[in-house]
Parts: sequence; C-alpha cells; structure tokens
Amino acid sequence: MLEWILILLVVAAVAALLGFGRLSGLALSGAKILIVIVLVLFLLMLLGVFAIG
Repeated sequence: MLEWILILLVVAAVAALLGFGRLSGLALSGAKILIVIVLVLFLLMLLGVFAIG
C-alpha cells in the first residue's frame, strides 16, 4: 500500500509541474485517503485490536 501512496504522490507532482491541476488534485486526494487508511491500520495493530497474519 505504501507503494501506491508513493506512486500517487509522484503522479501528483508530475501533473502539477505539467499544469494538470485537476489530475494533480485527484492523485493527491487518493494518496491522502491511503495515508489515513495506513495510519488507522497501524494504530489498530499497535493497540492489539487488529492482528495481521
């Protein structure tokens, strides 16, 4: 999932440099959503509520 976050951030940066504002915003929004999901899963694992594997 971290790979997708990095890919979306790179896409957002390149799109912003090329002047594609809407595409950049969309990629950045997707990255933000994935970051929130990763943080929630990390906190759940830290508290022992959710166990993977």
